[in-house]
This record gives sequence, C-alpha cells and structure tokens, in this order.
Amino acid sequence: MLEPGDVVTADFPGVTGIKRRPCIIVSTQTYHQTRPDVILGLVTTQVAGATAPSDYLLLDWNAAGLHKPSAYRTFLFTLPAGSVSVIGHLTDRDWKGVQTALKSALATS
Repeated sequence: MLEPGDVVTADFPGVTGIKRRPCIIVSTQTYHQTRPDVILGLVTTQVAGATAPSDYLLLDWNAAGLHKPSAYRTFLFTLPAGSVSVIGHLTDRDWKGVQTALKSALATS
C-alpha cells in the first residue's frame, strides 16, 4: 500500500511531453482508501532554484532512493495509484520539511 512520504517514479505530464521522474506522495491514507489515485508533489535536481517557501531541500535524498541532491517543489498533480513505482521513503525530518512546504502553499483554514 502506498504511504504519504513515499518517493515514487511517475510519468510526469510536463510542458515538453511526458517524462518519468521522481515524485513524493503527499496524499493521506484516508484519501487512498476512497480514491483510485494519489496526489504527488514534484522532485527536482534543480536545487539552486528551490528557494520558495513552498519548496524544501531534501537533506536525506540518498536514503530516500534518489541518486542526486534533490528538492521537493509543491507542484501537485494526481495519477492513478497503479501507475507509480516506489523507490524509497522520506526520513522523518524530510517528511516534516515537505509538510511545512505544503502548508505554506495550501489554504488549510
């Protein structure tokens, strides 16, 4: 079962076509129990540009199954749960950083 904080690869619908890239699952177990899709946030290796409050520089990127220094960006999209492949999971400190970035981007109150 997919978990919040899982690092996955997914076919990302970008401007120049579809590209398989790493993403982070940000949807909850409650969401997964009632929906066939997952909510994903983008992971980028362009860490120098990840400076917005809604971005987070991953500290433990290697432990999460990533091959290069990476950052989370709150660029959200959904895909069917069966179309993603798990490659790792964020450490607790990186998951907390991603949650903080999400909160800075989304109206939660």
